[in-house]
Amino acid sequence: MAEARQPIESGVPDPFPWMHPALRKNYGMWKYHDRPRTGVLHHVAESGDEVWTVKAGTCRQLDVFTIRKLCDIADEYCSGFIRFTTRSNAEFMVTDEKKVAPLIERLKKDGFPVGGTGASISQLAHTQGWLHCDIPGTDASGVVKAVMDSLYDDFVNERFPAKVKINTLCCEINCGGHGDIDINVQHTKPPVINHDLVHKICERPTVIARCPVAAIRPAVVNGLPSLEVDEKKCMCCGACYPPCPPMQINDPVNTKIAIWIGGKNSNARSKPTFHKLVISGLPNNPPRWPEVSAAVKKILEAYRKDGRPYERVGEWVERIGWARFFALTKLPFTRHHIDDWRWARGTWNTSAHLRF
Repeated sequence: MAEARQPIESGVPDPFPWMHPALRKNYGMWKYHDRPRTGVLHHVAESGDEVWTVKAGTCRQLDVFTIRKLCDIADEYCSGFIRFTTRSNAEFMVTDEKKVAPLIERLKKDGFPVGGTGASISQLAHTQGWLHCDIPGTDASGVVKAVMDSLYDDFVNERFPAKVKINTLCCEINCGGHGDIDINVQHTKPPVINHDLVHKICERPTVIARCPVAAIRPAVVNGLPSLEVDEKKCMCCGACYPPCPPMQINDPVNTKIAIWIGGKNSNARSKPTFHKLVISGLPNNPPRWPEVSAAVKKILEAYRKDGRPYERVGEWVERIGWARFFALTKLPFTRHHIDDWRWARGTWNTSAHLRF
């Protein structure tokens, strides 16, 4: 047997060996593209070659059985070529238009909805949640399942002014990125420390270094080396919990869900933006998180009715103003929306652009 290729864990991998032959042949030489229907992209090259890409939603956390099923579909219709987007959409490329309709029917039959293009909702991106991560305050993948079930019709139809990207983040470290709508954990209390265990489990210098706001310092409690938290500095992010489980911050009552909107990574029409808090204190209520789904739908309905063509969620809010946004969505404006944290000077005038 040939020796297995060793993984390259630095830099961008070479995409060409696994690229569809028509894409490789016409790379960088496309004449135009359009969308014949939701979930289908049609690209025409300068050479006259045509490629149809069918985008299908998956269950996001992919088991071996599901991956094999998707690969079987690719073998049957697409000469074995399939790719996945960063949001775990599966994309199938064909060069014969006659294969598009049968491919869509097969995907629907096997439970993979076709959509996520244009002015629709793409699959929700999320962090790992309870399945893999050591820090989560909620199950991000569970929230995605609950919310996406309620937004299914907006995945298979293009009914918004522009595309909508939603992220779910299982902790306040926010490794899920910035989207039009972000669903995030909100710890509301500093960690509760079990001083009897800190000296047995935790490397105190590591825990102190992990805190982004220097709120943790060494202490001696009951004659034992331990840690203490300056609660005036603590921003309840939870970063101290993974290296030191005795600093318990998850709480069934005080760990909440917050919703932020207006994040944007691209430079199209306007500069990239950070998202901003619009809802605070929603219950962290597994397994279906009904309050979160209802809040997201309320924001999207207001955006659908009032947004202009090609206007992203953040651009819509900047145009109408935040007072009008809260009026249209009927969301309460509370003290939690005011950035009055004493160490927040760096966030008062911040954008994704570099400043010199």
